[in-house]
Amino acid sequence: MKLLAIDTATEACSAALFLDGALSSRYEFAPRQHAELILPMVDALLAEAEIKLGSLDCLAFGRGPGAFTGVRIATGVIQGLAFAVDLPVIPISTLAILAQGAVSQSDYLLSAIDARMGEVYWGLYQVRDNVVEAVSAEAVSKPDQVTAPADRQWFGVGSGWNTYAQELSQAVNGHLIGHQGEAYPHARDIIPLALRAYAAGAAVPAEQALPVYLRNKVTS
Repeated sequence: MKLLAIDTATEACSAALFLDGALSSRYEFAPRQHAELILPMVDALLAEAEIKLGSLDCLAFGRGPGAFTGVRIATGVIQGLAFAVDLPVIPISTLAILAQGAVSQSDYLLSAIDARMGEVYWGLYQVRDNVVEAVSAEAVSKPDQVTAPADRQWFGVGSGWNTYAQELSQAVNGHLIGHQGEAYPHARDIIPLALRAYAAGAAVPAEQALPVYLRNKVTS
């Protein structure tokens, strides 16, 4: 399986290339520079691996939620690449990507991204065979409205925990084993999620690779 993944939905910008088990990636924390960085990252990964884009099996991207501008950049770039070489695309939740990056912390993960305007994008995840799967619908709400089952030990991940740690801790009724508020999505964590989705037949044509914002008010 040969797969390229990108994510620009938050302050971090990243790309990853998976070639039959070998993984390489690029990552940079660079707010508002994603449009300048992402294609050079992709080009560098392909050049180092000495493989052409059209030789891949599939593309994947972080489809949001996140910053509106960042989500639009990732969507536009992945659609352009996919159209150019007629490859299918797998859209992956940014919240799931965050959770995947923390699978070593707990079997239950609460991803939360600071959505500005006093709200968070959030989702609950369970680890199965080292890959996360959603156990709740993604949502945007005020942090004190986040809810999670109290009979599990949760680990929090994402920028929402940086801003609203107290409110989100209350959401899990004290069943919090830790949190990492400085965590951002990394394209390398898209790979296991995309491989599972590809095996399940979830790849779509480029025109169907759409962003998910969760709300209509613009934040960047």
